[in-house]
Amino acid sequence: MDVALVTDSASCLPPGAGRALSVVPLHVMVAGRRGDTREVGHAEVVEALRPATHRVGVSTSRVSPGEFVEAYRELVGRTGCRAVVSVHLSGRVSGTVEAARLAAAEVADEVDVRVLDSRTVGMTLGWAAQDAAALAADGASLTEVEALVHRRLAGASAWFYVDTLEHLRRGGRLGRSQAVLGSALAIKPLLTVADGEVVLAERVRTRGKALARLEALVDDAVGRMRATGGRPRLAVHELDAQEAAAGLAGRLGQRLALDPLVLPLDPSLGVHTGPGTLGVVVADAG
Repeated sequence: MDVALVTDSASCLPPGAGRALSVVPLHVMVAGRRGDTREVGHAEVVEALRPATHRVGVSTSRVSPGEFVEAYRELVGRTGCRAVVSVHLSGRVSGTVEAARLAAAEVADEVDVRVLDSRTVGMTLGWAAQDAAALAADGASLTEVEALVHRRLAGASAWFYVDTLEHLRRGGRLGRSQAVLGSALAIKPLLTVADGEVVLAERVRTRGKALARLEALVDDAVGRMRATGGRPRLAVHELDAQEAAAGLAGRLGQRLALDPLVLPLDPSLGVHTGPGTLGVVVADAG
C-alpha cells in the first residue's frame, strides 16, 4: 500500500473505518478534566451542557502535533505506506489542521504527509476520508487519492438544527451579533458550513417549522444532485436526540429512496451545538 489516510473524530465515522485509515480523537474538557473523545463521551458532555450543570464548564482542547506524529508513524508501521493524506475539520473552527501541519513537517524525512483542510465537519469529512482510504487500499496513487478527497468535499452539503445559539457563541464558533439576534428573536436556527465557517442558514420561529425546512433543504439538494448524474447519500447526525434523528432518517429515506446513516455527533462538535442537535449531510457517492 503506497498511500494511507488520517482524519479526526469530527468526521463522526463509525468504528471500523478501514485498515488504510486512522482517526485521531479530538479533545474535550469537562469541569477542568481533559480527555479525548474516547474518554469523554456523549452522555458526559450532554449532562455538562444542561442548564442546571453548565456552570461546571465545557470546552474543547486542541490536539497536539505529537498526537499526529504518533498517528503517522503508527500508520506507516502498520501499512508500510510511503505517503499519508491527512484531512481534517475546518481550520476556521479548530486548530487541528495547524497541529497536523506541524506534525507533517516533523516526520517529513520519514513519510510524505499531505495535510488538507476539509473546510467542513461531520460525514462530509468522514465519507471523503473513508472513500479515499478505500481507493488507497486498492493501490491508487497519492495524486488520485488527493483528487478523490477534493471531489467528495466539493459536492457535499450539510445543515444543522440547534435548540439555541448560546453554545456556539460561548465557544466562539458563531459571531456574537448572530447569536444575540437569534436569542432576541427566540428563533430556532438552521446552520450550515460555508467557506469553512459555521453560519446561520435560516431563521425559523418554531422547532417544527425548522425541522420541516431542514427536510426541504435536503430534498432540494438530493434532487439537484440526481439531476446532474450524482449518487446522493445521507447521514443524519444527532446529540441527545436519538428518537428525533431516527424519525428524520426514516422520513427522508422513504421519501428519497435512500438509506441514511444515523450517527452521533462527535462530542468535540456537540460541545458547541448543545443537546437536541440534528444535522443532515448530503454527499455524492459517485
